[in-house]
Amino acid sequence: MAATYARGVAMRWLVTGASGMLGSEVVRVLTAASEDVTAVDRAGLDITRPGDVRAAVAGHDVVVNCAAYTAVDPAEADEATAFAVNAVGAAAVARAAHEAGARLVHVSTDYVMGEVASAPPLPWHEDASPDPRTAYGRSKLAGEWAVRAECPDHLVVRTAWLYGRDGTCFPRTIAVLAAERGALEVVDDQWGQPTWALDLARLVHRLVARGAPAGTYHGTAAGETSWFEFARAVVGAAGMDPALVRAVPTSARPRGAARPSWSVLGHESLAAAGVEAIGPWEQRWVAAAGEVLADLATVGRPAGQDSSRSVSR
Repeated sequence: MAATYARGVAMRWLVTGASGMLGSEVVRVLTAASEDVTAVDRAGLDITRPGDVRAAVAGHDVVVNCAAYTAVDPAEADEATAFAVNAVGAAAVARAAHEAGARLVHVSTDYVMGEVASAPPLPWHEDASPDPRTAYGRSKLAGEWAVRAECPDHLVVRTAWLYGRDGTCFPRTIAVLAAERGALEVVDDQWGQPTWALDLARLVHRLVARGAPAGTYHGTAAGETSWFEFARAVVGAAGMDPALVRAVPTSARPRGAARPSWSVLGHESLAAAGVEAIGPWEQRWVAAAGEVLADLATVGRPAGQDSSRSVSR
């Protein structure tokens, strides 16, 4: 039987992948809320080892699984490793959570979806049929299936275009390259919802605190934009001229793994559960930019220096 969240009573939370961009923000949010948090990173817990996972999960009321293999391009040549972490590891966490009577929050991705069939495209509904086109996406979809099978009291939270203050992410990379290179080429035919990791961490806490029903939720900011337009917003926030960013099609910049052309996720499940969704991506980026870019030296060369570099997710 899953633990019931009691308002004013600290829950015992376990966060896996706690040193990552999202995991660190989940720990930050839970600590600020005076929850009882155990944070484990990859060195502290290998989620592909079921015995270790079972021991780590024991005694906790909520498990937030942020541990994942997220190297999208390398996964094409090493799908077995991606599957071991994202599917087999997720199954181990889910099984242990169910045995411990804990609620499981499992973080998934837009990469489980396929190509859009509607014109104009509509946001992906939580119940839309998945059709991943990459090894990474297949491994994450297998993880979703495992979580649903092994732990009935689960919240699968899909996210996309995640950025934050820790580690490598699109805005931090763009700001540095714009300063260093003087010009950038960024794809303008991939659409999604830039999402601040801190906002997603807060959403995870809200879902559990408000007793959201088990199921699949989308944890992204509202609205939609292209990587090109997001890059322009980043460069402007870094105090540089957005005109440094030039638009190119995806076909001009092939990658090892295909990128989704449409990563706009709908939020119907959040509305049905009465849980507040994340606000518009533009507003949230304005709120996040100072923190996300704070430690970067973004005062670069004059814009006239002609040295371009392509950037995409």
